[in-house]
Amino acid sequence: MREHGGNLDLAQQRFGGRAEDWIDLSTGINRLPYPVGEVSARAWSALPSHAETETLHQAARHAYRTNAPIVAIGGAQAAIQMLPQLAPPGRARILAPTYNEYAGVLSAAGWEVEEVREPDALAGADFAILVNPNNPDGRCSAPRDLLALLPRVGRLVIDESFADALPQLSLAPQADRPGLLILRSFGKFYGLAGLRLGFAISNADDIGKLAALSGPWPVSGAAIAIGSRALRDDAWAEATSARLVRDCGRLDEMARGKGWTLVGGGPLFRLYETPDALVAQEKLARGQIWSRVFAQNPTWLRLGLPGSEVEWTRLAEALAR
Repeated sequence: MREHGGNLDLAQQRFGGRAEDWIDLSTGINRLPYPVGEVSARAWSALPSHAETETLHQAARHAYRTNAPIVAIGGAQAAIQMLPQLAPPGRARILAPTYNEYAGVLSAAGWEVEEVREPDALAGADFAILVNPNNPDGRCSAPRDLLALLPRVGRLVIDESFADALPQLSLAPQADRPGLLILRSFGKFYGLAGLRLGFAISNADDIGKLAALSGPWPVSGAAIAIGSRALRDDAWAEATSARLVRDCGRLDEMARGKGWTLVGGGPLFRLYETPDALVAQEKLARGQIWSRVFAQNPTWLRLGLPGSEVEWTRLAEALAR
């Protein structure tokens, strides 16, 4: 198992407590999730129909401001698992450091994988992969620069899992261009990661391949019902985006009070330079707040944003210790 956030079971093994006692800030998942509301009995009991799935696709096109072909899948991770099957094994270049599943999945499928540090170094790859904004450091690439890179690679895969609150970064509106593939996560911004819902947006050929690979019922009836409702709720999305901006500033101020330096981050997580991230993680864990550390960068600590005022208070108390 590769290193990820969300490994709350490890926190419990080391520090005790029930899962519900913990505030899990090791992920970039919104802790004030979309209000699910009622879900019909049919959504749980019947196989999703083509019409219902298309309703979800239309809602996603609305939210992501695109008319390009789209397919719903069981989270962005499901699309990553299918990437190697879109083309014969070749050369993949990944803008790093970033989400580590890309390198692992492609290497296991026989691809030659190279991690690079600058977007321009992606040129010449059969698969060029970047996360925008990036996880974990929040690095952003301008859409115009990515479009300039597109003719210089076989396929440009852009993971926009954290772009909901930064729509100006998204290339989803232009995703039908040959060679461009956009991945979107529903669960992070909407705070419903357990629903396992995501989307791939691209040209008709690639979406056709991914749809065939994902099978006839790639997402559940409940995911379709909730996703269709949430993705059309513009008022909730706008209010949430504004709140996240405020909360990022609030968390940064708390971190500065500890002498931590902001390395980067996005609207759903922050990355700080600390004297010793493992020490900081353990101190927070004594207050049953879980954070993310990185083996390759022993001073980096990543925190998601608390949700309720109770969570903010607990974080402030843990930091004060």
